Amino acid sequence: MTGFVLAIDQGTTSSRAIVFDGKMKVAGVGQKEFAQHYPASGWVEHDPEEIWDSVVTTCKAAIKAAKCKAGDIAAIGITNQRETVVIWDKATGKPIHNAIVWQDRRTAKHCQKLKKQGLEKTFSRKTGLLLDPYFSGTKIAWLLENVKGARKRAEKGELLAGTIDSFLIWRLTGGKVHATDATNASRTLVYNIEKNEWDAELLKILRIPAGLLPEVKDCAADFGVTEKPILGAEIPILGVAGDQHAATIGQACFKPGMMKSTYGTGCFALLNTGTDIVRSKNRLLTTIAYRLNGKTTYALEGSIFIAGAAVQWLRDGAKMIAKAADSGELAAQADDTQDVYLVPAFVGLGAPHWDADARGAIFGLTRNSGPAEFARAALEAVAYQTRDLLDAMKKDWKHSSAATVLRVDGGMVASDWTMQRLADILNAQVDRPEILETTALGAAWLAGSRAGVWPKAQEFARSWQLERRFKPAMDDRTRAAKLKGWRDAVSRTLSRP
Repeated sequence: MTGFVLAIDQGTTSSRAIVFDGKMKVAGVGQKEFAQHYPASGWVEHDPEEIWDSVVTTCKAAIKAAKCKAGDIAAIGITNQRETVVIWDKATGKPIHNAIVWQDRRTAKHCQKLKKQGLEKTFSRKTGLLLDPYFSGTKIAWLLENVKGARKRAEKGELLAGTIDSFLIWRLTGGKVHATDATNASRTLVYNIEKNEWDAELLKILRIPAGLLPEVKDCAADFGVTEKPILGAEIPILGVAGDQHAATIGQACFKPGMMKSTYGTGCFALLNTGTDIVRSKNRLLTTIAYRLNGKTTYALEGSIFIAGAAVQWLRDGAKMIAKAADSGELAAQADDTQDVYLVPAFVGLGAPHWDADARGAIFGLTRNSGPAEFARAALEAVAYQTRDLLDAMKKDWKHSSAATVLRVDGGMVASDWTMQRLADILNAQVDRPEILETTALGAAWLAGSRAGVWPKAQEFARSWQLERRFKPAMDDRTRAAKLKGWRDAVSRTLSRP
């Protein structure tokens, strides 16, 4: 059997497929962007058919680029944008509505209603999550309530629901398998992370029929086989994990205390807490890091909704840069005497504030403020938000080390300026790996190790290689002043000061 493994990385703005060879090196890549739909203020949707088409197209492109055949692929691993949900017809596989994306805020009022009923503690105790529109549960409830005939059809067993991984598994296997993994399940707001099962009480509160939902498996498990006409061969799907969990695995954060942060559309930091279910007192999330061989490893997570998306706004909304890669170079030219702060609450604020009604703002502008200052403010906002998460994690977990080393990945980490500023604001080392495709690598490792063509966890962890370490160079006084300015800016942005 060959060591080729195909990773499907279905993200928020594009789908990527990467073929890794037997030495776990990238052999071929395919990527395709797809449309973002904004039907109302704060609403974000994707067309599931366009996602499906992009996945098939990029898989074929990656296999071609790798100069191998579909039959040479030993296994497929899937990683996906989490919390984004689809409901589809069980008989035809056709979605009944666009996918509702994780960024979507349409269920804010529903979440507030549940909070007023005193239910947040119930949800948090069982799922490790907070009542926020970010998570999948209220999205599914909205679809059942607002798509004509959906609730009756769901109760009759005619519909299926799932996160994007489930939808892709269903399509790839020709409707033979309706499954997800423990990490994606743990983000739905209806999965009991201690008992590792769908929670009947929470399903009843949200009026979601249990029959809609997929079977929950380990991250490395048998998720069925692709139908031959789709990719040209029957290929087993042996690994699945939500994108942030796959990145944690790809960064080889297998030991408690190890931490990774991914900088893509949003920013997501996960701290491995081992078998400890750490109940956050600082509004972080308790989540399943991964589940292997029936053993669950947990994590504390801080979720930031807007990271790279702020750079996209500079490019597409404000028209200040021609391409995202220009942001770091432009930020380096900013006037150091200006303290400009961008609070990127375009879709509310995530951890540790969880303010769905907060909106973006910029502070400290002068007549001399221009594109360079805006670029620096956008990139610094990522560092400040990460610092907020790190501070909260240190308060929550008694074993958290003061000498935290952060392993980073995602599109933004290619910028040396951004990573150095991150190290400065965190006052911690930031490690950038040789392989930046850590999310896809994590999904590939799950599948490859399950197929027996890639090494087990310990050997895989030893293969992790450092490309560059960024060490803090900012003096304490400057850092303290900058953080004080940031916290003041955030306080002015919150809808509930």
